[in-house]
Amino acid sequence: MQFNSSLTQLERLPLTTDLTPEPTPDDGGIDREALEAPFAKQSVGTFTGEGSNGQRTNSVAIQKSEELRQTMLSHRQERQILILQDFPDPDALSSAWAYQLIAQQYDIKCEIIYAGTLSHQENIALVKLTGLPAQRCPLQNLKSKDLSSYQGFVLIDNQGTTSQLVPVVEQAGIPLVAVIDHHSSQGDLKSEFVDIRPGVRATATIFTQYLQTGLLPLDSTINQHVKCATALMHGLRSDTNLLMQAKEEDFLAAAYLSRFYDVQLLNAILQANRSKRVMDVIERSLKNRIVQNNFSIAGVGYLRYDDRDAIPQAADFLVTEENVHTAVVYGIVHDEDDEFEVVIGSLRTTKLTLDPDEFIKEAFGQDSSGRFFGGGRTSAGGFEIPMGFLSGGNENSAYAKMKWEVFDAQIKQKLLRLVNPRDNPIQSE
Repeated sequence: MQFNSSLTQLERLPLTTDLTPEPTPDDGGIDREALEAPFAKQSVGTFTGEGSNGQRTNSVAIQKSEELRQTMLSHRQERQILILQDFPDPDALSSAWAYQLIAQQYDIKCEIIYAGTLSHQENIALVKLTGLPAQRCPLQNLKSKDLSSYQGFVLIDNQGTTSQLVPVVEQAGIPLVAVIDHHSSQGDLKSEFVDIRPGVRATATIFTQYLQTGLLPLDSTINQHVKCATALMHGLRSDTNLLMQAKEEDFLAAAYLSRFYDVQLLNAILQANRSKRVMDVIERSLKNRIVQNNFSIAGVGYLRYDDRDAIPQAADFLVTEENVHTAVVYGIVHDEDDEFEVVIGSLRTTKLTLDPDEFIKEAFGQDSSGRFFGGGRTSAGGFEIPMGFLSGGNENSAYAKMKWEVFDAQIKQKLLRLVNPRDNPIQSE
């Protein structure tokens, strides 16, 4: 209720100019001539803010929108793959949908794929209730797929470090067309279009700005537009902690979306219940946690691939404990079909001076190719460490226990080296 009340107030913000052009009835609300019109001719009143910082930020949004328009114009009638992180969140899912709808205006066909699974109850509800067109594509499926019909791939809300699908499309010779993300830079990217803005709290905010500049004029009479706006509002809301960590750009984006999104549909998404398996993982994190210097660290052992999103939910729960400002929860996620295992971890913090991106990168470093094992944004972060040769082989319970104990000790050692440099979780005899 507080959220909806805030949106009502946001809707009253002084948006001096309505950038949405009049839709034409014959083409589903799309003004084809507007696609060719230079952005310099469009009014930018919606983005006008007070002070020099606001002007700088607004000019970046307009410039990037124009660059994306030119990029799409040069890729008309092509097919592209939109790759999300292996376990996409609402911000990634909604932003990818917005990209797909924008691309349709340029006769570009896009497929939204991810390698992992949707296990968070809100993510499942988001996809089912809105009909969001994202599909799971396990690694083996993509390897066996004919990729010759695709002319490019796009990374949304990630930079390729959290998806096992990226090396496959790169090996197939498919060029990287666009990278759009709000996380800190993970390294040099050879992409035709790059829009990475760590100062923006959600990728959904970036895409909402694209919509405001006319790349896709939203129409509240078009059901698909309403559902996409609802998804973007959910993505923006989730990545800004109910707008409490939002910046001016995020608030303006929420105000714009408030004209189009479906309140009842969003409430239905948010009311999805936690599963028993998620509650079991939270219970395990409570039982196994250690607390030092206001950090709560918990290993939860082995999890099924489908239960991966229980880890961030457990971290969300642990950080609410009294005298705890940062929680890290991790476990070994096992895919029985592909005998694939990876250490997955999530960090949540309420400490303003702790940068999750820097903390995780310093704790776990990089792989042999120079890619970091994880990163973060304001108040949250995550890491994924492939187990490679040690994957699988857990039929022997004694071996499985020993393997977990080794990884558990190593992760704690790396974390506690930063939390309390004097502490050593591996005690010498």
